[in-house]
Amino acid sequence: MSGVSARALDVVGTVVRLGLAAVWLVAGGLKAADPAQTYLAVQAYQVLPGGVVSSVAAVLPFVEIGLGLVVLAGVGTRLAAALSGLLLVVFMAGVAQVWARGLTIDCGCFGGGGQVAADRTAYGLELARDTGFLLLAGWLLIRPGSYLGLDRALVRGGPVAVDASQ
Repeated sequence: MSGVSARALDVVGTVVRLGLAAVWLVAGGLKAADPAQTYLAVQAYQVLPGGVVSSVAAVLPFVEIGLGLVVLAGVGTRLAAALSGLLLVVFMAGVAQVWARGLTIDCGCFGGGGQVAADRTAYGLELARDTGFLLLAGWLLIRPGSYLGLDRALVRGGPVAVDASQ
């Protein structure tokens, strides 16, 4: 990428950062709006003990929303990208194990979730989609530079500015 300018990479980074933030904010917001359905979605994976299901279902939407806000703000972008990647890998492992076990569920990734008819599962598409999200997190992990984020202001001690040297 030696021929690509730092400004162009920062534009890409901004689009990637805002896209990943949108993923977390929408996913968490939809889960937070329907806690009972979120409980059913977490329970449908059949991997957690009963008492843990309710805790995960209660906390997960707010973890996603919090992560989305941090990514949106562009503060601690590398760390937020790493946490995003880790959470996405956990989600992908959950979908893969459900698929391997022959369970028929909606992943509940963007609201909904729970048991569905076998012809309503979309595990391959869900894993492909999450792989795309994982690539977004990977971009930010490798190159966190972007516009409109707080990282630059915090590192340089000044306003959020355009800096082509990064």
